[in-house]
Amino acid sequence: MDDEILSTPDVPRSANESAGGFPQRVFLKKTGLRTGWRFLIYTAIFFVVWNASGLLINLVLQPARNVFSLAAQFLAESASFLSAFSAAWIMSLVEQRPLSSYGLPARGSFGKLFWQGCAFGLIEISGLIGIIAAFGGYSFGSLAEHGGSLARWALFFSAFFMVVAFFEEFLFRGYTLHTLAEGIGFWPAAILMSVIFGAIHLSNPGEDWKGGLGVVLVGLFWSFTLKRTGSLWFAVGMHAAFDFGETFLFSVPDSGMVLPGHLSNATLQGPSWITGGAPGPEASVFDFLILLVFFVVVHFLYPAKATPQMSVATNQNV
Repeated sequence: MDDEILSTPDVPRSANESAGGFPQRVFLKKTGLRTGWRFLIYTAIFFVVWNASGLLINLVLQPARNVFSLAAQFLAESASFLSAFSAAWIMSLVEQRPLSSYGLPARGSFGKLFWQGCAFGLIEISGLIGIIAAFGGYSFGSLAEHGGSLARWALFFSAFFMVVAFFEEFLFRGYTLHTLAEGIGFWPAAILMSVIFGAIHLSNPGEDWKGGLGVVLVGLFWSFTLKRTGSLWFAVGMHAAFDFGETFLFSVPDSGMVLPGHLSNATLQGPSWITGGAPGPEASVFDFLILLVFFVVVHFLYPAKATPQMSVATNQNV
């Protein structure tokens, strides 16, 4: 927000400011709109499209009041991702940048990074449940679904959590993080967006401050993978796989929510610092430890690349 004002060569700064006046100083920097305004415009476009799509879904499906519907939720999550993505597309036209610069390049779609992320997500939830079970805090129980019904729920939740991952990763670590990072730096922006990410999850039934803090930490980890890999594909894969494992495979609460159609009648018992309590295993102290280990693993798996030194003139124009 403190970038230099667009100036004309060989014209004194004071004369340029007089010509541009107050609106130019408030809204513009040398490369175009200031970061804060771009962020606000994107947010406004997202909410307009998001609310319009929500009204359309309600008109088409006419869901019963106060009755949870997974079909309606799937459409809502899909519309939410399209709202976030279309808002970024509009901003890419305004800013004259490729849409891929906001974290989801078409090149590499569902490639190596995505599947590595899926592996990390399944390792995280499997290791976490294994540790909780070792302390006597988890019981798998009897199968809740069988045969064709089990297969249908597995396919549904695979698709459902893929959409959830695309939406949440792109909204919180796509255009928003990219834009804020230009103004205040990557890590201040990542911390801010991760705190917002965690705060929003507190509205889920059954969520508490421990679960919210876990969401903040995993948001920071996914920001770290974005910084090291250069895209959101790793984070999308890990996000989707963890949620799938938590909700379907191990049939435990996910951010305080227990959805129908899970694999077994699993139970959690014991101290909440072990099991995570009402929010689910993601609020367990062991998940925090696993994520800290993951930071180290990704640090070595994807070493930081040397940043080329910029000239003084370039630094002044950022």
